[in-house]
Amino acid sequence: MSVLLASTSPRRQELLKFAVPDFEICPADIDETIPPEIAPEKASEYLAVQKARAVAKAHPEDVVIGCDTIVILDGEIMGKPKNEENAFEMLSRLSGHTHKVITGVCICSKDGEKSFSQCTEVDFYPLTDEEIRAYIATGDPMDKAGAYGIQSEGCTLVKGIRGDFFNVVGLPVARLRRELKGLI
Repeated sequence: MSVLLASTSPRRQELLKFAVPDFEICPADIDETIPPEIAPEKASEYLAVQKARAVAKAHPEDVVIGCDTIVILDGEIMGKPKNEENAFEMLSRLSGHTHKVITGVCICSKDGEKSFSQCTEVDFYPLTDEEIRAYIATGDPMDKAGAYGIQSEGCTLVKGIRGDFFNVVGLPVARLRRELKGLI
């Protein structure tokens, strides 16, 4: 039996080492369209389940971990920016506001499936256009939900958080470790 992470995210891979020192990467190839009947707060868990199931189907004897992280502001999901202009729009909207970062996790094993979502609230400082443009110029926002990475230069935008810091990075490590008890 192996533990498989259904993600190519370097941040998740780094964090998973704290909970599972030995695992393999097996990315899921799924359609990440969220059906309209799925509430924004449940979208990341829905996608995590789809990812884990897709990989588990090909690896039924292994433990598969699927994950997805989303940013929600005023009930709207903010994905990864399509370009610098889109990143500017997202960061301008987050400026001076509180948003939610929700990571959904699904664990599939021969014993069954369990999933959960972890939510962290993040407060942003009010940002000037110059601050936003300078951050975008670093390239950091381009592959991250909500157009920022709290674990890198994006930390300078964050006034405070309520909840699990690692959840904002992309994996609620402490909770995942507890959920994995008895499976590995």
